[in-house]
Amino acid sequence: MSAPPDLPGAGAPKQVLSLFDCVAIIVGIVIGVGIFRLPSIVAGIAGESWLILLVWTLGGVISFLGALCYAELSTAYPSTGGEYHFLTRAYGSTVGFMFAWARMTVIQPGSMALLGYVFGDYAGQLLPLGENGATIYAALAVLVLTGLNVVGIHQTRNVQKILASIAVLGLIGVIAAGLAFTVAAPAVTAATETPGNFSSAMLGSSLIFVLLTYGGWNEAAYVSAEIRGGRRNIVWALLVSIGIITTVYVLVNFVYLKVLGVAGVANSKAVAADLMAAVFGAPGAVFITLLILVKALASINVTIFTGARTNYAMGRDFPLFGFLHQWSVRGGAPVHALLFQCVVALGLIVLGSQKGVQTAVDYLSPVFWLFFLLTGVSLFVLRRRDANTDRPFRAPLYPLTPALFCITCAYMLYSSVSYAATGALAGLGVLALGLPFLVLARRGRAAPISTPPSIP
Repeated sequence: MSAPPDLPGAGAPKQVLSLFDCVAIIVGIVIGVGIFRLPSIVAGIAGESWLILLVWTLGGVISFLGALCYAELSTAYPSTGGEYHFLTRAYGSTVGFMFAWARMTVIQPGSMALLGYVFGDYAGQLLPLGENGATIYAALAVLVLTGLNVVGIHQTRNVQKILASIAVLGLIGVIAAGLAFTVAAPAVTAATETPGNFSSAMLGSSLIFVLLTYGGWNEAAYVSAEIRGGRRNIVWALLVSIGIITTVYVLVNFVYLKVLGVAGVANSKAVAADLMAAVFGAPGAVFITLLILVKALASINVTIFTGARTNYAMGRDFPLFGFLHQWSVRGGAPVHALLFQCVVALGLIVLGSQKGVQTAVDYLSPVFWLFFLLTGVSLFVLRRRDANTDRPFRAPLYPLTPALFCITCAYMLYSSVSYAATGALAGLGVLALGLPFLVLARRGRAAPISTPPSIP
């Protein structure tokens, strides 16, 4: 059932994003701070250069499979609701509501808090603010960038293109430095590699961290109603972005290994800083710290941008959250959804000030992979149910492509619950808290739930 159109004169999303804008959004959120830390963990698990490069390449392949599934869903059902729209169409209002609740209370605010703390930790190295400096920096980053999004989409997309471009150019600089200089710092150089043991356990453990680093390309679904130039631009945005990201990640890891060696990478707590210090000394370490700060800001900005659009779609369908369904005609942004999201994120920043990054990852991962799996399965459901729906793009080799993607998601869900333990229970507990709100939302709804309208 389609939702009734917005009232005449009401603000609504417009097709104002170019292909380059969309690529900048995807690359900006995917190439995050994880590439500056998680390669050390992967190196410690895999143990050999060829295995390390293999799992990073495989991460790109898996992301490519997922992108093909999302490309079909996004072109067939373009909406600011993204996955919320797909899940509601496939499974009904209960699953749609629970996803929107999870994204509103766990996934997006948790990601904003996590990225904010990474920003705060590195900013504190350059300009310390005392014991609570990381919390102060994190809160300031979320507040300022939310304000930028409230001002409007034109300012947001311009800043995002600048931040994403600086981050990618900085990583290219890291790659160039590693390729040009081959003398490594003695303290972190390994003469020999630790023999790797290629097994399903090793592969699975490595992919937990690799796919976490690749995470975020699915955010393209949330701007599918705002990209101009035809629906096929969504496909191109996904495929071009995945190609850029995979190339950068494999090259960065190749450079890490070339300069530091396997043991040097595995034993490093700040692998990119160690690489730049080995090549350029202290100025190199300062450079990479500044790069990470820029990258963290770019990731926070795009997480704010996409997260508010789910809340906007949720407000349209559930009068209990109707205050979120307010679109600013002047700024081209869901202002109330942005402000609400900011408040939740600030609350998480304060409550999690003593916990650290790992707790945030544990909190996010199980909920994230649960709904990723359900979205992959929704492609099968909607192919069968909406057989006559126009599909400008179809996932090739169907049903093999979505099946492989769903199997991967199921394994990642299992792994995240197994490894995260207490943190996983916290995230799943907050998800369960959405059930009472679902009951209240249904009581307050005057008409049957509708899915967000598609845009031709």
